[in-house]
Amino acid sequence: MTDPQHRATGPGVPEEVGPPRRTMLLIAMPGTVSANLIRAVEIEFPSVTVEQRLEASAARMSYPDPVALILFEPYMFASIEVASADILRLHPLASAAVIEHGDREPSCRLSDLLGSRLVRGVLPMDLKLDVWLSVLRLMLHGGEYFPARLFFRQIAGEGAVPSAGVAGGSFMGAVDNDLATLTARELQILEMVARGLQNKIIAAEFSLSEHTVKVHLHNIIGKLGVQNRSEAAARFREGISARADGMFRV
Repeated sequence: MTDPQHRATGPGVPEEVGPPRRTMLLIAMPGTVSANLIRAVEIEFPSVTVEQRLEASAARMSYPDPVALILFEPYMFASIEVASADILRLHPLASAAVIEHGDREPSCRLSDLLGSRLVRGVLPMDLKLDVWLSVLRLMLHGGEYFPARLFFRQIAGEGAVPSAGVAGGSFMGAVDNDLATLTARELQILEMVARGLQNKIIAAEFSLSEHTVKVHLHNIIGKLGVQNRSEAAARFREGISARADGMFRV
């Protein structure tokens, strides 16, 4: 009997191919991302090589494996943005994200982040490890992540969205009768669902349990009269797009 754990090898038997090697380029001062976090990345994503550099110019260098993600500190934003065309030519599969240091005021304006050709997110450093790795996984696969608190903290100051009709102080105003029935918290959660974020990440954003997030989603689906979270997200995008005028991506 053949051992089910044994992999056949030899002529004519194709070798098992793992995920392609990729590079995560970390441009930051030493200690910004701890050695323990770097080790966690290497364990969680064995096909990813972490390259650590100090200068923004490192984004314009070549690496043995294709660059999938560039993480950099906020003060480097202007330099990265100026070089974005060159970076994208050299690393066509790469996206970039700004490292956010806890609850400090961000150094980058939200409108600048959303208008960037290269930047596709913000990576908070104050998340629980499993959530932090989930956000990183999303970014490594080309997804976008902007913490909800970044929107709520900055958007009013930038004057991007009219304040009339804004529910519970959030930047999202109800734009039809169904959305008007949602509470401020339900609107916040629905906005994150519309950006494709997992319940785990949503729960971490608002210091809620995943069960509580599921309860909110159940109530949202009922109020909107839709069948599932995908339909709820679609309703949100349709209703908000005119008001938000493209100020956030999903």
